[in-house]
Amino acid sequence: MSWLETHSQGRKPFSLGPTSVPVEPEINLIPFIDVLLVVLIFLMISTTFTRYQELAITLPTANGSESQAEAKQIHIAVSRDGRFAINGKVTDRSQLSAALNQLSGQGNQKDGASTLKVNIDADAKAPHQAVMSALEAARDANLANIVFSSQTKK
Repeated sequence: MSWLETHSQGRKPFSLGPTSVPVEPEINLIPFIDVLLVVLIFLMISTTFTRYQELAITLPTANGSESQAEAKQIHIAVSRDGRFAINGKVTDRSQLSAALNQLSGQGNQKDGASTLKVNIDADAKAPHQAVMSALEAARDANLANIVFSSQTKK
């Protein structure tokens, strides 16, 4: 007989609790709720709720005074990568002439085409071809009063 067999005969088996009633495992929900709140806060901070359709434009600089006469204006923005926006709405190059024709038609009904001013806001690094496309679209819409925007030196 070994030492283990002689000493284990008089003892009860080791247990951590009563063996007669089976213990149901319980799930602690507090850490789970804490983790979900942290994830929710992270998503709220990192999510962008609105996206504006605008073009990032850096205007070239010029010396001069601002125009005093306020006429009805059509703003054509030309971005650095050659994209267009008419009055804040992003437009494709192929739709540029049609959109200007539509706006000049509305101007003919209200004020006359001669009072419409086309204001080209071209980025300083915009391709020359994109600016020429905007000029051609204005010419196709019979708009002759065309100005270029610039920013004053600070």
